[in-house]
Amino acid sequence: MNASAELFRRNGYTGTGLKQIVTAAGAPFGSLYHFFPGGKEQLGAEVIRESGLLYGQLFDIFITPADDPVSGIESAFAGAAVTLKETDYADACPIATVALEVASTSEPLRLATAEVFNAWIDKGTETFARFGLSEKDARKLTIAVITSLEGAFVLSRSLRDVEPLAVAGETAATMARQLMKEPAAK
Repeated sequence: MNASAELFRRNGYTGTGLKQIVTAAGAPFGSLYHFFPGGKEQLGAEVIRESGLLYGQLFDIFITPADDPVSGIESAFAGAAVTLKETDYADACPIATVALEVASTSEPLRLATAEVFNAWIDKGTETFARFGLSEKDARKLTIAVITSLEGAFVLSRSLRDVEPLAVAGETAATMARQLMKEPAAK
């Protein structure tokens, strides 16, 4: 599964062949269908779910320990920029990569990506609410952070420049500042 996640993140779902997967995993070809009788689509859905759990932990790494949501957001976007540069713009979010490719053509993969995104929204909402935001504002901020980050990944990878991540991070941090100043909405 780790080899598949790496390949999907770098090459996308459709750009990754079964032969590549078993070669990278050092496994016999038949083992893929033994463990995943639904083939590449079943493997893809499982990889999405597992990778999604790992990426969801970024809230715990960057936001939870921060003194406030603004510094947590700034740290998360700065960390994403470092990762992109260090990996020569290859490592971004595998969930968004697959969602963009197959959400209209594979219902099992669409459902897996939706499950992950919903889990991230729930996790972020819970995390930002701990800073005193209402659930509604915490959810709004979480969705803004996720969409800003995912969009910035697309632009940064295409432009081979982390400026989109910096701008998106500033925008999300500004929203957090505004929400923290406003009285909590019910």
